[in-house]
Amino acid sequence: MQATRVPQPEPPVPLVNYATREITCKIVYYGPGRSGKTTNLHYIYEQVPNDRKGKMVSLATQTDRTLFFDFLPLDLGSISGFATRFQLYTVPGQVYYQSTRKLVLQGADGVVFVADSQARQLEENIESMQDLHANLAEHGMDVRTIPLVLQYNKQDLPAELVLPTQTLDDALNFRGVPAFPGGALHGTGVFETLRGISELVLRRLSTAAAPAAPAAHAGSR
Repeated sequence: MQATRVPQPEPPVPLVNYATREITCKIVYYGPGRSGKTTNLHYIYEQVPNDRKGKMVSLATQTDRTLFFDFLPLDLGSISGFATRFQLYTVPGQVYYQSTRKLVLQGADGVVFVADSQARQLEENIESMQDLHANLAEHGMDVRTIPLVLQYNKQDLPAELVLPTQTLDDALNFRGVPAFPGGALHGTGVFETLRGISELVLRRLSTAAAPAAPAAHAGSR
């Protein structure tokens, strides 16, 4: 009896704008509440020159915010003559914003998981990682292959409060993806993390078929 081949989920397709010759990739910062996702985005936004970024959009909830902005990096090069523009999103971490997290995650080309390094937050980190996997699967995205990096934030707190990066790796980094220690409040590890996920996204994109004709015109996500 011949085995039935199970079709694999299709990867997200970045937006291609042939008029401006830009490829737009969506990167989502995911993690438990108060882990530092918003702090990462604010630091990046403050450092990017005004002529390379769009407006910061903030959708406020009672205890958390969903942020978004896009920017055109100066030093990541181009793919087949197309400049790469990145859209950065955060998601609210609290459990009761499940539907918002799921919506923001839709169409992501890459994910940064921001973990809170404090020992008392370990279970919340694990639950949030499980939540990420479940939401990716619901969108038909392969959790084993989507570009992913981890940031172990708040490593700048007193040593007695935080877990070593190796302990966090053992608990969270089941795929052995790049992981970066961080202190987002002061910018430590912020751009290293961003470059890590950007390189993974662009590597995956460059190995796919190069845009050859304006069949996949740009649109809003």
